[in-house]
Amino acid sequence: MRLIDVDGKQLGIVSIQEAQAVANERNLDLVKIAPKANPPVCRIMDYGKYKFDMAKKEKEAKKKQKVINVKEVRLSPNIDKHDLETKIKSAIKFLKGGDKVKVTVRFKGREMAHLEKGKELLDNFAKAIEEYGQVEKQAKLEGKNNLVIIVTPLSM
Repeated sequence: MRLIDVDGKQLGIVSIQEAQAVANERNLDLVKIAPKANPPVCRIMDYGKYKFDMAKKEKEAKKKQKVINVKEVRLSPNIDKHDLETKIKSAIKFLKGGDKVKVTVRFKGREMAHLEKGKELLDNFAKAIEEYGQVEKQAKLEGKNNLVIIVTPLSM
C-alpha cells in the first residue's frame, strides 16, 4: 500500500504490517483514504482530531447559513382601508427581517363569485410593498377558497 505521512509527504509503497508499525510507533492511526486505488492509499493521522475538526467546520458552516421563514398575512376581499394598511406594515416588517411573506385572500361563501376583487386586492398589496419585496409567485387559487401570492425580500 502507498503510505502518506502526517504532514503529507509520501513514504512510498510499504506492506500493511510496516505501515501499521509506523503508525503505532508515532501513537497515531492508519486510515485508508483510497481503498480501491492500485495500490491502496493510507495516511497516518490522529483520526479523533480529524473527526473533531470536521465536526467543528460543519458547525461553523451551519452558523453562517440563513434560515428563511415564510410568514403569512391573511386578508379578506372586503377588507377596510386601515386594516389593509396594518397588514401592509406587518408584511414590510417581515420582509425587512429577511422572511418570505405569503399573502392569502380568504373567500367565504358567495365572495367566491368575485375572484377578480381578490386579485385586484393582491395587486394593490404587491404595489404597496414593491420597494421592500418582489412577487415570487403570482396570484393563484390554492385550495377551494384561498387566493395566494408569495413575496420575497429584495435583499435576497
